[in-house]
Amino acid sequence: METEKPGNIYVAVIDDDPDLCRSFARLLRAAGMQPVTYPSAEAFLADTKHPQFDCLVLDLQLPGMSGLELQKQLAATRTAGLIIFITAHDDPQAREQAYAAGCAGYFRKTDPGSEVLQGIRQVISQNAE
Repeated sequence: METEKPGNIYVAVIDDDPDLCRSFARLLRAAGMQPVTYPSAEAFLADTKHPQFDCLVLDLQLPGMSGLELQKQLAATRTAGLIIFITAHDDPQAREQAYAAGCAGYFRKTDPGSEVLQGIRQVISQNAE
């Protein structure tokens, strides 16, 4: 697998906050990754031409389908372990549900971008093994 080449690392950012999507996209591009942003879980699912993602950065609370609902739907496609959740509303029960369903990481939106980036790198390196 050629995920070692930075141009081949694709990360989906699924969040209804356009400012967060922009800042994550900049952070990921600066780290040599290719971000693709979506304003909702439905928009992500509707994009049938998206690349094979190495990681999904997913907001817990989205309009329409929630991040946890999307995670459950993706579990059937073996993508659940590629998910890192971000949230503005850290809820211990939601955190527990996310990890129980197999997410790879869970961060608050106030956590430093460097920590989230490290989590993304861990997901990518574990997936490449």
